[in-house]
Amino acid sequence: MSNPRNTPYGAYNFVVEFNDGSNSGDPVGGFSDVTGIGTEITLLEYRQGNDKENHVRKIPGLHKAADVTFKRGVMGLATFWNWVRDTRTSPSTARVLTITLNDEQGNAVQAWKLINARPMKWTGPTLAAKGGSDVAMEELVVSSEGFEFDEG
Repeated sequence: MSNPRNTPYGAYNFVVEFNDGSNSGDPVGGFSDVTGIGTEITLLEYRQGNDKENHVRKIPGLHKAADVTFKRGVMGLATFWNWVRDTRTSPSTARVLTITLNDEQGNAVQAWKLINARPMKWTGPTLAAKGGSDVAMEELVVSSEGFEFDEG
């Protein structure tokens, strides 16, 4: 980020790219929520045999990407479900997912990339005939093998 600012960016201006290798550019729907973006590093405890003081040292071990949840309104697009179906029958359905946070002018500020991502859970909408104005929502939980961060 070349020009730091004094106020935080809004969490509402983001774009999600589900790269399936087709380069079709077709939208997969507007997302209302993307949650769980993160990574975790396991620290290993180790004690050197020649330390004078009896204490542990902590060294980095394995790291993993957190599972990310995507929510959107049901729009008649089967993109989520097709990916789930394909993953159940083929091991080669991994994708690169990129979540980009934009500023008020639509310029990319930060991006989070999920490497070798695959769906692990799909939840359909909660349907209730109470006549309200609730939107039918679907949810996709994605697990990935890697996580990268990019400053705009």
